[in-house]
Amino acid sequence: MTLNFSLGERPPSDLLADAEQYYESTVSDLLKAINALKAGEFEASKAVPQTVRDLRLALDLVHSERGRLEKLRKQVAGAVGTGTLDLHTARDEIGRRLACLRDASAG
Repeated sequence: MTLNFSLGERPPSDLLADAEQYYESTVSDLLKAINALKAGEFEASKAVPQTVRDLRLALDLVHSERGRLEKLRKQVAGAVGTGTLDLHTARDEIGRRLACLRDASAG
């Protein structure tokens, strides 16, 4: 199965990479602000609340893109199962396989 994206829509793997890059950049900005505060540069404290908000946004973006990518991977793989265990079918399959083994050992 092939996924076709409409024009202008980027593949989810590219979006995930961009989201992760944004997250790493925001973490870097936060670490710089923390180090500046430790060095006594209190002017950097003004940037910390916005950087924390950006970090939260970046984390949400990465999480949502990963979820979207995983959902698309499952769609490509197809319905692997319904999410429920069919015990009757499993019992029948086990019985069929045991019968095959009994027939094979009798001969």
